Amino acid sequence: MIAEIKTICIAGSGTMGAGIAQYMSQAGYPTILFDISADMLSKAKNSIEKSLSGLVEKQKITSEIKSEILSRITFTDKIADVKGDLIIEAILEKLAVKHEFFLTVASQNKPETILASNTSSIPITQIASKIPNPERVLGIHFFNPAPIMKLVEIISGVETNHEIASFCKSFISSTGKTCVTAADSPGFIVNRVARHYYVEALKIAEENVADFETIDALMQSCKFKMGPFRLMDLIGVDTNFSVTNSIFQLFHQDGKFRPSRIQQQKVDAGHFGQKTKKGFYNYE
Repeated sequence: MIAEIKTICIAGSGTMGAGIAQYMSQAGYPTILFDISADMLSKAKNSIEKSLSGLVEKQKITSEIKSEILSRITFTDKIADVKGDLIIEAILEKLAVKHEFFLTVASQNKPETILASNTSSIPITQIASKIPNPERVLGIHFFNPAPIMKLVEIISGVETNHEIASFCKSFISSTGKTCVTAADSPGFIVNRVARHYYVEALKIAEENVADFETIDALMQSCKFKMGPFRLMDLIGVDTNFSVTNSIFQLFHQDGKFRPSRIQQQKVDAGHFGQKTKKGFYNYE
């Protein structure tokens, strides 16, 4: 067991990875943000700087604190630099890609280094199955935007050591998050519950019962902060569709999780939401 977390590594500099890196640095930890794409790292750095500048403008932090937070983040496109006490991957939602990543970092880190996945739906047991010392592999699932959303799911696979899971829950809680423990079930807690918020809204749109704007307005009138289509655009239509597909397969094609043709078309067209300026809405 690691008695103390000193350095944290985040793999994947997309929206979630960059957000987690920012949050961990804000919590005071030296953080390494890794991505194979230098261009993605540059975008992540700009995104983090913009986010922190917004906090300065709102007088939630000072310019000096902003500089300190940025100074604690190391941006790298070299996987050899991914060495730490806690490694959290937020890379592509494909099992083979996650296996390749974890096998590489496991070989260059200590056997007690904790390996965590930010996966939304892939079972932790499947991820851990090919990793040395699978008892130190678990899920630490943040929600978007990671620096703001309080909830984090701590997911234990079949092999996950209970003490390590408990340690990680205490550690993440100590940074100011609200942690819940979840069993290794498809979608865990939040994505299993939330899936029908998206899937049923898409079915209503497919059947021409109502358009995107009307469905979103209806749900906001029911006190949801965002309608399902605005929310999918924020999360990423491609990411949301990938999670739905994953859960659909893990539940053996149970009809209630069926992916939507409308969402498939958006993904095929490259309309991923706010990050591409087009999704269910136009952000040009």
